[in-house]
Amino acid sequence: MPLTLAFVSTIRAERSGLVDHLSDPDGLTAWIHRHAADLDIDPGFTATEELRAETVRLRQAVRALFARAVAPAPPSRADAAELPDFEESLALVNARALAAPRVPQLSWNGEPALVTVPAVPVEPSARLLGALATAAVEFLAGPERAALRTCQAPRCVLYYLKEHPRQEWCSTSCGNRARAARHYREHKK
Repeated sequence: MPLTLAFVSTIRAERSGLVDHLSDPDGLTAWIHRHAADLDIDPGFTATEELRAETVRLRQAVRALFARAVAPAPPSRADAAELPDFEESLALVNARALAAPRVPQLSWNGEPALVTVPAVPVEPSARLLGALATAAVEFLAGPERAALRTCQAPRCVLYYLKEHPRQEWCSTSCGNRARAARHYREHKK
């Protein structure tokens, strides 16, 4: 799963309702540890409340860009009414990507390999936000954006990549839930 899709999926619908995995610094820290290699962050990094608030602000901006990217289809039901303005979101994502730019470099450990590294030394918090913003920019400007969809299954709020022409939901369980809901509606009458 692309990093930016994992990032926007930190808001999920579970049986108990809507869950935000970035609702506190511990949740953000746990998420960062799971994605430390992609983010070029030390696995021992600990998030602060200030960073959590900035990360959530960036996530909402990326979700606003995702909502625009899937249009005219409806955006995720998780936060469609609470998304920031498109222009404001675009400016924030671009500013974050510029604040901690990453550049391609050649690594040569036996064989040449492309690695992406910070262009200038920055503190870990700025590097984290820059990596997340850059991942969003690369995803939204890349070919995968055309496959971006909103899952329309009952209670689901995720974005997903459509991998098959007949795929309508983000997962098998969402497909089963949608079919069961449709069956119930048709036979309730």
